[in-house]
Amino acid sequence: MTTIRFLSAEEAVAAIPALSELLRDSIEDNASMGFMAPYDRSEARAFWQGVADGLGDGFTVLAVAANGDDIVGTVQAGFARKPNQPHRGDVMKLIVRRDMRGRGIARLLMERLEAECLKRDRWLMVLDTATGSAAEAIYPRLGWQRVGVVPEYALYPDGGYCGTTFFYKRLGV
Repeated sequence: MTTIRFLSAEEAVAAIPALSELLRDSIEDNASMGFMAPYDRSEARAFWQGVADGLGDGFTVLAVAANGDDIVGTVQAGFARKPNQPHRGDVMKLIVRRDMRGRGIARLLMERLEAECLKRDRWLMVLDTATGSAAEAIYPRLGWQRVGVVPEYALYPDGGYCGTTFFYKRLGV
């Protein structure tokens, strides 16, 4: 059975090896996650350490999906720090391990993340994802509104260009 939980900074540090493996799996699947192939273990560890460091300030939340002790998915939200955006946040790095996809884990992660964001008075959320990816199809089914596409916005890990589709959602509406 898959459970969703939020990690503290200390728990996130302990989970860096498992989170790095999730990132490796997504890079090997050529998912546009901000990293290039070949997978660089030290780069991944540094990224996740930065996420763990950010958890302590209350402007980042990190959720994981686990089967027992096995982390099979993750998602995070970063909250806007600007004084004129106390209601907004960004969803980042929704990752589900390839062998666990199609089981509703992404939905579970997003539902729990959205509930947590609402508890923190963050009711307007935005995200971006690679245009044409399997991930892009998930968000409209979860009530996210497509805003538009920026072509050639980023690179896939293999170096090819990918467009990026932007979404938003007003939570609790």
